[in-house]
Amino acid sequence: MNGNIENILESRNVKFNLSEDELINIAIEKENAMLASNGALSINTGKYTGRSPHDRFIVKEDLVKNNINWNSQNKAISKEDFDKLSKTVIDYIENKELYVFEGFVGSDQKYRMPLRVINELSSQNLFAKQMFIENMDKDNDFKNDFTVIAVPNLKIEPEHYNLNSEAFIVISFEKRVVLIGGTKYSGEIKKSMFTVMNYLLPFKNVLPMHCSANRGQNGDVALFFGLSGTGKTTLSADNDRKLIGDDEHGFTENGVFNFEGGCYAKCIDLSEEKEPQIYNAIRKGSIIENVVLDENTKDPNYSDNRYTENTRAAFPITHIEDAILDGKGEIPKNIIFLTADATGVLPPISKLTKEQAMYHFMSGYTSKLAGTERGIKEPMATFSACFGEPFMLLEPQVYAKLLGEKIEKYNLNVFLVNTGWTGGEYGVGNRINLRYTRNMVRAALNGELESVDYIKDNIFNLSMPVKCNGVPEEILNPVNTWDDKERYYERANELAYNFKENFKKFNISEKIIIAS
Repeated sequence: MNGNIENILESRNVKFNLSEDELINIAIEKENAMLASNGALSINTGKYTGRSPHDRFIVKEDLVKNNINWNSQNKAISKEDFDKLSKTVIDYIENKELYVFEGFVGSDQKYRMPLRVINELSSQNLFAKQMFIENMDKDNDFKNDFTVIAVPNLKIEPEHYNLNSEAFIVISFEKRVVLIGGTKYSGEIKKSMFTVMNYLLPFKNVLPMHCSANRGQNGDVALFFGLSGTGKTTLSADNDRKLIGDDEHGFTENGVFNFEGGCYAKCIDLSEEKEPQIYNAIRKGSIIENVVLDENTKDPNYSDNRYTENTRAAFPITHIEDAILDGKGEIPKNIIFLTADATGVLPPISKLTKEQAMYHFMSGYTSKLAGTERGIKEPMATFSACFGEPFMLLEPQVYAKLLGEKIEKYNLNVFLVNTGWTGGEYGVGNRINLRYTRNMVRAALNGELESVDYIKDNIFNLSMPVKCNGVPEEILNPVNTWDDKERYYERANELAYNFKENFKKFNISEKIIIAS
């Protein structure tokens, strides 16, 4: 297959490493894209406005078949079916105009992966250019370690390849290639390579993490774990702290490093008042996906969800003021686990022991929010191991063990923060005020919560601070915010039961089970 690709890439129809302006102009001329009033390139991804987790497959090859945690998230495809699909993709792109990005996944030179992304759409190649790390050494021949081929306009008959639909995301570790087709949702490109790094790095004693990271004025690094929609990007983009990265990182013996060179932020209901860094980052060179534009002014309407709740903006990290451009930080001091609890029973903030941290990391509880995946219309409770199960190919215990070792070795503080509902479950209560959440997170990172008293939650065994500057004391204990106390205990006990039932699938230390 590699030989075929190399032959195709020698064609005159293939454009390598085009500039931002060149890609934008092609997208406007040929791909029905347009410029928003703020200068961002506006595109519509059509039917697919979120990830398609049921369409992601791993080729069952000798190199990986005994290591991967095969389950409903990590589905296998045979080598024979993959070879048939590869031929179809190669035949499709053979005479097409293609756009190629060459760069890296990972800002740490010791662990980064050279990457080549081949696109049939210039807008998706611009996405790759903004999301990954460019190769600045143009004088030397670029030798890629992995290749992504994205062909959203390819139409296939899925039954011919034993796939689930016309959309497919297929990863081969032996061939070092990712094939993506049938979907224009650009997030599949970045998440496929995140998945690849999540498989490879633990073998190098590096913890890959679905988290954002930032650094305070004193050099202290904080990590924010959470699924899409829980607030990773929002809470880590803080004017008082410098952003390292918003989604994907590695934790090495020297510190943390960003996998990416850009940010891919949800922008539903985005406003300059609530999220100034993200709002102001969306300008020339950025891409906005499925955002409604005013017909006359071309102003983005971030509150209009007619296409999807999962409206997105992709932009280089250089668009974030005072971001850490080398993508690296010291050993973290604090870890924040974010969950959007739609039942409204988890405390807005609680401090965790090492065992509790491993328990909640492996549980990965949250509520999937509307639009992050196809078919999600309202919050849906879910347990996603490591706060990123769709991207974790190894057993969750592998990642949890690495996390526990680092918490113990570096004496890290770990907090569980609920960015979801208070005063009642979804439909009754309200989303926790973002200002309060910011104040709680800042108090945790500044060390203010080290000197306050804590009380125990009897259902979840969580330690809740009794006060926090800038936060009404009554909301710190969720039961205080419910009018219907009987309903609170009913829902809390239901959630606690679900936690325990979910955790039964893990073969893990009794200490961690007791910590629950």
